[in-house]
Amino acid sequence: MDVQFYGANCLRINSKQATIIVDDTLKSFGKKSITKKDDIALLTGGKDTDISSAETARIKIDVPGEYEISTVSFKGIPARAHMDEAGQTNATIFKIVINDIRVVVTGHIHPDLSEEQFEQIGSVDVLIIPVGGNGYTLDPVGAAKLIKSLEPSVTIPTHYGIEGFDYEVPQQSLEEVLKVLPMEPAETLDKYKLKPGSALPEVKQLIILEPQA
Repeated sequence: MDVQFYGANCLRINSKQATIIVDDTLKSFGKKSITKKDDIALLTGGKDTDISSAETARIKIDVPGEYEISTVSFKGIPARAHMDEAGQTNATIFKIVINDIRVVVTGHIHPDLSEEQFEQIGSVDVLIIPVGGNGYTLDPVGAAKLIKSLEPSVTIPTHYGIEGFDYEVPQQSLEEVLKVLPMEPAETLDKYKLKPGSALPEVKQLIILEPQA
């Protein structure tokens, strides 16, 4: 399995079984969509409403539920979006299991999760979480709270200020974010790779992915 980051909350998670595209809203920023016809498109919802790119995918998953596609399992957990009123659940947290590697993509959720939501999420190997804040999405404080609660082996931050991305709400820069997150980056990579059967790091790591052009 490998993970690439394209800016905003958009990622490509690639394995022998399937290629998964998360939140391909790149057209909103004048960028080219990365979704292909054989991909599985995941949409976490919330404020990211431009889902036109997902229509080209083989399969689109944008609602809570449990799915299994090409031996990859998906669990969508309803959650309060960061900009929702209390009691609303317009976002979906996705847990993806590929070759026994448990990946959780939070999307733009409110940082306060219920015990039931934590139970549904369960153990996390890789956590992908937005950090840009300013009222739009999780800020570093909210992200740190979830990282502490979920205790992933690896955390990958998304949706922070990147040159060339004109966010509707300006996002904090990575430098600002790193001052607050409870760990120092272990590595900065073009692509995060984790082979089936590989041991996860014993010490919890923060991995920074370079945005792909």
